[in-house]
Amino acid sequence: MATTKTLADRTASLAPVGLQPLLTQEQVEDYYGVSGWTVNQWVKRKCPVERLPNGQRRFNFQAVDAWRSEQAGEAVLATAEKSANALAARRSA
Repeated sequence: MATTKTLADRTASLAPVGLQPLLTQEQVEDYYGVSGWTVNQWVKRKCPVERLPNGQRRFNFQAVDAWRSEQAGEAVLATAEKSANALAARRSA
């Protein structure tokens, strides 16, 4: 009887040889609580993705997590810039 390994289990078993588990799109959706459409949008916005020889996509958890953190940082900076511009526009009016 086969047992399903969690991401933590797979990460722990691969770590000694320096490998990271690759996730399916469904696993990424489940982990982040997002839809398939959202993951597709991430890929369009350059989320790291690897292609298997059969064309299927796989995601390196650490790479995706780092990309999401970077995107969040850029969103914060963009919001701050918009706020500063709006404040400057009000002051000059």
